[in-house]
Parts: sequence; C-alpha cells; structure tokens
Amino acid sequence: MKNYFKYIAILALGVVSCEPELENAIEDGEVYSNGEADFSNYVALGNSLTAGYADGALYITGQENSYPNILAGKFALTQDTDGFTQPLVNDNAGGLILNGSQITENRFVLSVNADGDPSPARYTGADPTTEVSTKLAGPFNNMGVPGAKSYHLVAPNYGSVSGVATGMANPYFARFSSSESATVLEDALAQQPTFFTLWIGNNDVLSYATSGGVGEYRLNETDPTLYGENDITDPNFFAMLYGQMVGVLAQNAGGVLLNIPNVTSAPYFTAVPFAALSPANEDFGPQIPTLNATFAPLNQAFAFLGVPERSVNFATDAASPVLIKDESLADISDQLTEVLIGGGVDPATATLYGMQYGQSRQATAEDLLVLTSAGVIGTVNTQRVQELMALGLDQQTAGQLSVNGVTYPMEDQYVLTESEVSIVQSATTAFNIAISQIAQDNGLGLVDANAVLNKLDSEGIAFDGGTITSAFVSGGAFSLDGIHLTPRGNAVIANEIISEINATYGSNVPKANVGAYGTVTLSQDVQ
Repeated sequence: MKNYFKYIAILALGVVSCEPELENAIEDGEVYSNGEADFSNYVALGNSLTAGYADGALYITGQENSYPNILAGKFALTQDTDGFTQPLVNDNAGGLILNGSQITENRFVLSVNADGDPSPARYTGADPTTEVSTKLAGPFNNMGVPGAKSYHLVAPNYGSVSGVATGMANPYFARFSSSESATVLEDALAQQPTFFTLWIGNNDVLSYATSGGVGEYRLNETDPTLYGENDITDPNFFAMLYGQMVGVLAQNAGGVLLNIPNVTSAPYFTAVPFAALSPANEDFGPQIPTLNATFAPLNQAFAFLGVPERSVNFATDAASPVLIKDESLADISDQLTEVLIGGGVDPATATLYGMQYGQSRQATAEDLLVLTSAGVIGTVNTQRVQELMALGLDQQTAGQLSVNGVTYPMEDQYVLTESEVSIVQSATTAFNIAISQIAQDNGLGLVDANAVLNKLDSEGIAFDGGTITSAFVSGGAFSLDGIHLTPRGNAVIANEIISEINATYGSNVPKANVGAYGTVTLSQDVQ
C-alpha cells in the first residue's frame, strides 16, 4: 500500500518566504532604557532553541534569526554594548562535516511534488561546508548548543573534537569550545556576562518524547553517565544542577529564565492525526471490507478474553485510527493464540496473530503520532515481510500482514502513547516547578514558555499583520522539523523575554516586529 498521508499546508501570501528579514524599523523619537539591567555583555545559554537551530539543522539564516540575536539587537538600542557574537556555521545547507565526511543532514525546505502536494524535504541545492574540526576563535555570546541537556552544560570534554567520532562529545560545541575539556558553563562565565538568558531542560524530556517513548524515566538516578540518549532526567537531579548553574550565573548578572514547553503543543506531535486512515484513499478504502472480515475472528477472541477495547474496526464513512503497539498493555499473545485455535483458526495462523496482536490496539485521541510516522503509515514494512517469509509465509501474504498502521501495529518509535504522554507531562511539570522557584530565589525574570507555546497551539498570538500559530507549515511559528521555531517564532519568544525584562528590571526595551520575520523556505532543490 502506498503512503497516502499528505502534509496539508495553506501557502498564504506572507507565510512562506525565501529568506527572513533581520531587523525592524524603529520609530523616530522613541526613547529606550535598560533600566536596572546591564546589557553591555549579554550571554545566552541553552540548547538548539537558543542556537537558532531550525528545519532539522543549524544554518546561518537560522542563527542570524535566533531569539538571542534578536534580543541583542534590541538591547543595543537601550545602551552601549560589546556586541553579540555567534559561532556561525559556513552556509545555509545545514549539514556538518567531520574530517571530510558528512555527519549531520542538511536542512529541510518545503517542496512541491508532481501531484502539487507540499511537504518537507532535505535540501540538496548545496553541499555543506562546515568542518567540525576547524575550531572557531571565541568567545561567543550565543552559547546555545544543539542537543544539550541540562547536565551537558557542566560536562567536561563535551566540546572535544576527538570525542565527536565516538559519540562522547557534541559536534556543535566542539566547533567553538575554548578547549577540549572546557564546559559550556565555564566558557559562558569566562566572558563575565552582565546579563544572561537560560533556556535548558527541553532535551531532558524531549528526546524521550520524539523517540516515541523509547527510553526510561530515570527517577532517583543522579549519575548522568548511566543515562541513555532518550532517558528523562530525574527532576531532583535536574533541580540541583539547574539551581547551581543559575546561582553562579546570577552572582554578577541579571537574567531571565525560560521554562519548558509541553511537547503536545509542538506540531511534531500534533500534525499527524491519530485517525489517519481515510476511506477515500484509493489504496485503503476498497480494502476495508476484507480487512474487517480478516480481523473479525481476532475481535471475537479479544471479546472472549475480556479486552474488547483492543478490537480492530475500520469505518467506511469516516477516517479510522491507525493500529499501534502499546507496550503498557498486558501481553496476551499466548492466550490469544489459544483462543483463536479453539475458535477454529489453524495453529500456524493463530500463532502468528497471537504474536502480532498481543499488545496491539487502535490509537485514540490521547495518543500522539510523531511527525516521522507520516512517511510510514500505509507503507509495507519490508523488515516485517522478511520476518514473516522466514516463518513460511509467501511474499504476498507476508506483505498483506505488514502494512504499517493497518495490519501491522505501528512500532514504538512512531507513537507516544497515552501513558507515555503522562510521563512526559509529569516530568515537564516537575522541571517547571523547579525553574520557577529558582528564578524567584535568585530575583530573576521568568518567561512561561510553556504557556506561550500552548497559546500558539490553542488560539495563536496576534501581531501587526496577522496571527501566528503552531499549525504545521501554515501557522508560521514552527520550522519544518516540527520542533524548532522559525524566525517569526523566535521573534515571539524574544518579545516575551522583553516583556519580562521590562517588568522585572524597569527597562524600556523595544519589541521586535513579528511580521517582519520570515517562516519556512520554499525550494525545489531537493532529491
């Protein structure tokens, strides 16, 4: 079955632009003030959201439109500053090179296929030229490091070029760390900042979510060397580290902290509907009667075992939920096999069905299908085909039982189940409680980024010229990776920080003109 999910985008005038604007006009006669804040040496710490990462890559235009760079431009209107430097990459292609080999992918652009459907695709119009081993001479005011978790900011050797190849160091920080052993926090403090922003902790929970819950919630674990890539950081450990970092930064500087958005507000988790199987689809629709007949004995077995909620039914008059594997469910493979055999299904088929559907169910509105599932739903899982053929099935039958989300349950990495969403929300709440208390304890400003992104998702935020929302592609806030912000989205965050600065420090910092910043890039230079 062909992949039939289409990215839906309303390419209204002003929504898609090739390159965003960088500055805004300032009205003559306005008087701005830094108030009690000292912006002369502003340093921003964080992860990819701070670095200007967007569209699945780090590229120059994204960096130039990072929210710290937007802020620095506004700060310079209130007082003399030392400028704002960033560890710019070499191009707008977006990939990184290590010793001549590409190690990260190029950015996404919005392309239109032969059928006129717009969708993200990797840009191939230019080769990346940013070599990780070519060290940049700092210091740099933007200390945002894509991929960094809270504990990475204090990890020695996180910026070691030699450690990148073995996965022990971060390639983005390796480009501009002051030494192989330096930490991100050390390099930030060495600049003696007079003002700082800190937006860290997103990846401490986000990587678990984007992987579809492939990881663990590491409660009571305070040794980060034992953490897996997708594990959620223990909230108490997070609070301790975060408090220590902020305490040192705030000794001689003012600042603003940003809390952690809930993942459910990002299009990476909302763009793909749980009911993605349309009867109007030419490949799926005609098969519905056959599919329902095939699942009928299985549904009877589910009912007999007292779990009728696991039944699989596809509607002919509405979109149907995809079939998923839910590892939080009791595995009833053996019982299912026995019941099917007792109902007259041959043992070989019954055993196969038992294995395949022992932890399956159709998705509900509380489950989140991640963005990458869009390219998988309705396609044949070739690995599963090979497995079934090894069990003795012919290729055609194996293929019929291997359609992702239809006859073969969507695998864990493509679905954040209801129980996994609850884990993410619990951790996010714990992190945000800690951040709020630490801001209060240190007399710092606090931006509720969680509320901002929720508002973008629920109703949008108005600006002079329109409304920006979290709708994938068309909303203007999120880039094509569904997680990171566009220049326009960064302008919204910058304005929220400015509002908090003005309220906390008695400043009069002008806000950015949100409408002057671009969103996603349209290009046909793709594979």
